Amino acid sequence: MISPIIYAKSGHLPLNTECLSVGTVLAFDFGEKRIGVAVGELGLGLAHPLVTVSEETTKRRFDTITKLIEKWEPVQLIVGLPTHADGTDHELTRLSKRFAQRLEGRFGISTKLVDERYTSIAASVGLREAGIKGRKQKLVIDQVAAQQILQSYFDGQYEPT
Repeated sequence: MISPIIYAKSGHLPLNTECLSVGTVLAFDFGEKRIGVAVGELGLGLAHPLVTVSEETTKRRFDTITKLIEKWEPVQLIVGLPTHADGTDHELTRLSKRFAQRLEGRFGISTKLVDERYTSIAASVGLREAGIKGRKQKLVIDQVAAQQILQSYFDGQYEPT
C-alpha cells in the first residue's frame, strides 16, 4: 500500500505529508507506451505540463524519471489511477498501482494515487480549443493529462496556503 510518509531530503527525518505546505510535486499519467509528467507547487496549488517520457524500456523510463526527480526534488509524487467510468478496475489500474509502488520504493517519496477518469478527454478538448490537433496533440496530451491529474489533486485533496 502506498505510504502516507515522506522523507526529508536528508533521507533521515520522516515527515507527514499532511503537514507540508510548500514544495514541488510531480504527477504522472502512466501509460504502457508513454508517461506524461506534470509539475506543481504545493504553496500555489497550480499544475503545469512538463514532459512526456516515451522511452521503450522500463529501465530507460526510470532513468529519465530519476533525472526529473533529481532536478525538481519533489516532496510528493502523484500517479493517476485509471478506472472504468463506474470506478471498477481494469488492467491499466493494476499497472498504475504497480508503477506508483515502484516510484515510492525506488525514491522514498510519498506517492498518492488520484482518480484520473476523463483527464485524457479533458486534455484533448483543452488542446483542441487551443488549436492543437492531430499529431501535434499526440506529442503533449499525456503531459497535459498529468497536469489535469495534479490540478484535480490540488483542487480537491489539498488546500494550498
